Formats: sequence, structure tokens, C-alpha cells
Amino acid sequence: MIKINFTSKKDFRELVTSLSSETWLTSWELIRIIVPVAVITKILEEFGLISYLSVVLEPVMSLLGLPGSLGLVWATAMLTSLYGGIAVFSALAPGLELTSCQVTVLCSAMLFAHSLPVELSVSKRAGANLIPIGFLRLFGAVVYAFLLNQMCLYFGIWQEKATLLFKDTGEPGNLLQWAMGLLQNLGLIILIIFSIVLCMRIFRLTGLLSLLEKILAPVLPFFGMGRQAAPITVVGMIMGIGYGGALIIRETSTGKMAKKEVFNSMALMGLCHGLVEDTLLMAAIGGKIGGIFWGRIVFSLIVTYLLVRLLHVFTVKRMGAQI
Repeated sequence: MIKINFTSKKDFRELVTSLSSETWLTSWELIRIIVPVAVITKILEEFGLISYLSVVLEPVMSLLGLPGSLGLVWATAMLTSLYGGIAVFSALAPGLELTSCQVTVLCSAMLFAHSLPVELSVSKRAGANLIPIGFLRLFGAVVYAFLLNQMCLYFGIWQEKATLLFKDTGEPGNLLQWAMGLLQNLGLIILIIFSIVLCMRIFRLTGLLSLLEKILAPVLPFFGMGRQAAPITVVGMIMGIGYGGALIIRETSTGKMAKKEVFNSMALMGLCHGLVEDTLLMAAIGGKIGGIFWGRIVFSLIVTYLLVRLLHVFTVKRMGAQI
């Protein structure tokens, strides 16, 4: 365990400066997404187009026990990022009567499938076929969200009204109230980002991230990964697919990883990555840890295990047919 000491006021000032800088850089990227998305969402709302979009997205969202309008949240997250999804969520959620279960189900779907244009391109560069990984993430998101919702309904879990941090941005047509609400929500999101940055620093200093690596590393060889792929996959699961994918790309360029190892690694990372930062982000908007963390890990490991076994059987049969 590493002890955190500040030997001088200078050290403390440097830490605060570093945290503030990292928070602002992340927040600025987020603000560049949130403001245009919020404006577009407001325009859609003013012209009554949200209801039309809800009809289009209703079938899938209804399957997951969610209002159709929340499909816009998930669609935005898939095409942009979790932050883009949060931007739409902050605009729509205050006007809906959501339960904690519904927020958790939505957060879970977003965690499985978000930033697809960027993250699928990383998977492709790493050597994993884009279409299977993309299908796996979308299909996994729908199946997990469906099962989670059914379990919550059956056992009566998280049926209380969700506590939302974001405030309503005002009555339709009142642009001043909308602007003030947007500014308050932006301030809240920046505070959330600062808290996550601080937590990540603490987790690194206290060795919690290393502990997670030690717990997961011995398990991954059972999921079609050798010694070379397992530690890298763990890093990607914890830190995010961009970071993990970069390591995979570096390793594949050396030829140390087999093609099937690369696919298995990217499949598991696609289903379960950003376990710390992304989970904290979704928890901050109301997602329950049991659904967005533990359930996601268990589901991802089961799906990857079954996928690896299925591919192994298919490969054996194909080789047998060629003999």
C-alpha cells in the first residue's frame, strides 16, 4: 500500500494543478460535445420531433423496459461517446419518471455499446474483424439489458424512483430557463469528472488497479488467451479499449500473439472495458454498481467463454472436414 504524503505546500499545489488541468482538458472535450447535442435536442423537443424519434426507437427500448425517447440517449452514446449520451440524458431524463432499474439498464446498454466508430476502428487495427466484434457488442448490450430488466422486475430490485442529479432545463419555449439549466448541468458534469479523476489517482496510488489486474490475470487463460494476451487484456478491461487496444496493436505488430488470441482479447475487451472510469461515470448518473459492474463482468466472462468454446468446436469440425 502506497502512503500519500505531501512534503510541502508546493507538492500540494502541484497536485491540485495537475488534477485541475486533467479535469479541464476532459471537461473541454465534453463541453464541445454537450453544447451542440443539447442545442439539437432542444430544437427536436421544441418541434415535437422527440416523440417521432421515440416511435422509431420504441421496439428495442420497449424490449428493455425503457421509454422510447431514451433510445436517443443510447444512439448518441453509440455514435459519439458516453459523454454524448449523458448530454442527451441530462436533457431528457428530468422529464421522465424513471426507476433506478431503468437507469441501470440504460447505463448497462451504454457501457456495452458506445463510441463504436472509434473503438471498432481500434479493434480492426488490432487485427480483430470489425463486423463480428460490432455485432457482439450490440447483441451483448441488448441481451444483458433485457436479462437485467427481467431480473429486476422478477425480484423487485431497484424499483424505487431514480434520484437524478440533473435538473430539468425548463418549460418548452423558455430559453432563459433552458440555458440556466444547461449551465448548471455542465457545472455538475465537470464536478463529476473531477471526482472521477481524483478517484483514479487514488486507485492508482493505493494499488487497487494492480489488485484488479492480479485477480483477473490468472482467469483469462481459460478464455482463449495465453500469457502474452492476458495481462494486456486486463489493462484494457480496467483502463479502456483505447489504451488496451493500443497495447494489442503493438504486440500484434511483433507477431507474439496468435490471431485467435487477438480476437478473443478484443471480444472480451469490447464487452467489458473501462471498468473503473466508465463505471464511475455511469454510477454518477444513477446506475447501480451491481448491474453496471459486477453483472457486466460476470456476463462478459460467460459470453466470451461460450464464444471461445463455440469457435473451437467449429474449427475442429472444419479441420476434420478438410482431412
